[in-house]
Amino acid sequence: MAGDRNKIVSYESNKKIATIRINRAERLNALNEDVIQGLSRAWREFENGDDLVAILCSAGEKAFSVGADVKNPPKEMWEGVPSIGAKASKPIIAAVQGWCIGGAYVIVQMCDLVVASENAVFKYPEAQLGFTGGLIGSAVARIPHKIAMEFMLLGEDFDAQKALSAGMVNRVTPSGKEYEAALEWATILSNSAPLVVQSLKDFSMQTLNKSPAEIGALSRERLLTIRQSDDGKEGGLAFAEKRTPKFTGY
Repeated sequence: MAGDRNKIVSYESNKKIATIRINRAERLNALNEDVIQGLSRAWREFENGDDLVAILCSAGEKAFSVGADVKNPPKEMWEGVPSIGAKASKPIIAAVQGWCIGGAYVIVQMCDLVVASENAVFKYPEAQLGFTGGLIGSAVARIPHKIAMEFMLLGEDFDAQKALSAGMVNRVTPSGKEYEAALEWATILSNSAPLVVQSLKDFSMQTLNKSPAEIGALSRERLLTIRQSDDGKEGGLAFAEKRTPKFTGY
C-alpha cells in the first residue's frame, strides 16, 4: 500500500515495513497540531495493521524536526509520541537528519532504534526558553543520568558523534544514508519472529522507569480514549434524550 506523500504525515507500507514520514520541510518539519494528529493516526494504523516494523523519518535535509511550531503549537504534544499517545507494541526505528530539537527529540527518544546522519544535531533548549512538557525526563531511563541532565538542562548542541557516544543513537551514517541504514535494520526485523520481537520490546518497556510526565500522559491518553469512544457519545446522547444508554464497550 502506497502512502500519499502530499499528506502532512504519510504512511507507506512495503514488505511488512511501514515508513511514517513528516512532510513539512518548508517549516523544517515543525510540530503543529496537524503533524501531531497525523503521527497519532499513523501509530494507530501501524499498531492495528499487518506491518511488523516502522521507520520514522521526515522530508528535507536540514531538519528531522525543529520541535514545536512556535507560531502554531500542538495542543497536546504527547498524543504524537509512540508508546505514550498511542500503543506501540512493534519496533520503531527513527532515521534522523539535521536538527532534532525539543519535542522532536522526545518522539525520537521513544523509538526503539535510532540511525542518525552525520549532520544530525540534537538539542533540548526548553530550560532556556522557559517552558517544558516534562516528557524529556524519561531520558534518564534511556541514557546515563549525568549525560541526560547535561542534555536537558544546558540546552547545548549534541552532534551525531556525541549522541552516539551518549547512547542516544545506535548508528551514524553519511548524510543522506540514514534512511537506507534504517531500512537494512527494518528488513532484519521484518524477517524475524514477530512474537519474540514484540515480547522483547514489551519486557523492555516494562523494565524502563517512567517519568511523572510520562505516567500522566499515559493516564490522559486512556481517559481521552474513553471520552472519544462510542460509549462516551452514547452516554451523553442518552442523557440528553432521557433514556437508558446502550453501551457496547467501544
